[in-house]
Amino acid sequence: MYKSFYQLKSNPFNTSPDPRFLYMMPHTREALAGLEYGISARKGFIVLVGEVGTGKTTLLRRALGSFTKGRVFTSFIFNPRLEVLDFLEFVLSDFGITPTTRTKSGMLIQLNRWLIERFRQQETCVIVVDEAQNLSSELLEEIRLLTNLETSSEKLVQIILSGQPEFEDKLRQPELRQLRQRVSLWCRTKAITEEQTAAYIAQRLLIAGTSTPIFTPEAVLAIHRTSRGIPRVINLVCEHALIHGYVEQMAQIPESVILSVALELDLDTQPFSVAPNQGGLLTVGNESGRWDR
Repeated sequence: MYKSFYQLKSNPFNTSPDPRFLYMMPHTREALAGLEYGISARKGFIVLVGEVGTGKTTLLRRALGSFTKGRVFTSFIFNPRLEVLDFLEFVLSDFGITPTTRTKSGMLIQLNRWLIERFRQQETCVIVVDEAQNLSSELLEEIRLLTNLETSSEKLVQIILSGQPEFEDKLRQPELRQLRQRVSLWCRTKAITEEQTAAYIAQRLLIAGTSTPIFTPEAVLAIHRTSRGIPRVINLVCEHALIHGYVEQMAQIPESVILSVALELDLDTQPFSVAPNQGGLLTVGNESGRWDR
């Protein structure tokens, strides 16, 4: 609707996790490097944590897309509220394997044979579990046991657990200490600063087809304040603002439109819990279960 008015070739603020629009901030670059290294080096368990809307799924898609097509097989679990048998069946099906039985032992044997064949072909297999904070302790233990599928020197499957900050707290529970000790890499996403928000908006507009600053500097500041630096909320505010700007035929969108959009979306009263910036974004686990950040 507004694309032709603002001379855009695509929607710059789509909320879908499109890797093309990933903005490489220092912490994003470090988290991406950690994911790519963990997968390629067959590190086994990798944890990605970040506040809601800070780009975890986009980052995962970018990391997985960086590998040669056909050399990496991925099973992406979007619904963590599964029973153990349902989880194994989903993993097999997502890898393109038709389960021949619905017993745990049968599916594990089938998965192990398939993983060994992929390893012989020098191919990599990755299981990604989104919203990992919602995983039950029972399922987390079953996922941990999947890393026992290995050769004498290599893990046959790489597992990425992606979740909100409370997942980190969950992994500190005593009954999950074996899983915690197996985490080789910790990667993190976070809210962005005012300067990063301005660069983030400019880059998305540029990728979509224009270098013209559609938002005034005051509007960009208002976007940052109302979104608390959460990329998903930045996209939401900008999308609504572009619609308002088109309706009012505004060549440049002022602060007043952003404030109006914030009221419509109830962002002035909506609670956000954004963790303060942390220095270490990529952490290497050790056998004692403690990490240095």
